[in-house]
Amino acid sequence: MVGQDTPRYRAVNWILRVLLLLAALSCLLPILNTVAISFSSKRYVNDVMFWPKGFSLSAYKKILEDEQFFRSFWVSVKKVVVGTSINMCLTLLMAYPLSKSERIFPARGHYMRVIIVCMLFSGGTIPWYIVIKELGLLNSFWALVLPGAVNISNTIIMMNFFKGLPPALAESAAVDGASPLQTLVHIYIPLSTPSIATLSLFSIVGHWNDYFNGMILINDPQKIPLQTYIQSLVADISTKINSMTAEEIQAFSEISSLNFNAAKIVVAMIPVMVIYPILQKYFVTGLVMGAVKE
Repeated sequence: MVGQDTPRYRAVNWILRVLLLLAALSCLLPILNTVAISFSSKRYVNDVMFWPKGFSLSAYKKILEDEQFFRSFWVSVKKVVVGTSINMCLTLLMAYPLSKSERIFPARGHYMRVIIVCMLFSGGTIPWYIVIKELGLLNSFWALVLPGAVNISNTIIMMNFFKGLPPALAESAAVDGASPLQTLVHIYIPLSTPSIATLSLFSIVGHWNDYFNGMILINDPQKIPLQTYIQSLVADISTKINSMTAEEIQAFSEISSLNFNAAKIVVAMIPVMVIYPILQKYFVTGLVMGAVKE
């Protein structure tokens, strides 16, 4: 490229590198600090920077020794698998017809106006809760996945990705006798791997990190997801300490709320950090191609 060897270009290039390095450090250093705090003892927890002091696993032992942790972990795994599957199925089925022109799908404009209004406005928490209650979903696993079954923003990204595919593909499939569903399954979905992987990542992170639905909609401790359980641990300490045994009080005396919260954050990050590298190669491609209209 012309001008790449000029002093001005080199200066701008170095400035961009420094800015990107600072942005990376602003993301990485808080994570390192959180991990270091989670492995530090209560005595040194306020002085920790990026390396543990007084190495201790007390916070993790307290989280992992409870059977409720593993029950909630399994609920969260099911929530992610089932919720993401439902999200992607409904997103694909909704985005495909909306990607067609009004000549092919005359009612497209009406549906688009409806989903845009739904994206910009909501009825609020109380009507949302009443609807879920009247549907009989309270205190059930389905209360964790069905209320957010369709994500409008993801649908629009997927729709724009479909619009970027050559219309001749669908036309050729129709000439060969393929139905719209067959065209979607056998042509559009295989070509949409980057966007599907990107939106799946969004859905996985959203379902895994959600604690609000479990806190509001689930009353049975056996059915709460991991994030709701972890969020409630510190709050329960103050209410249960009077009924604890001497051994339990001793265990709690070895940890502080700071490294206990840090351990919770680290545990919550692990599944996402495992999944993200697998889908990373699709992330930028899927997001950019689905965010730009034809």
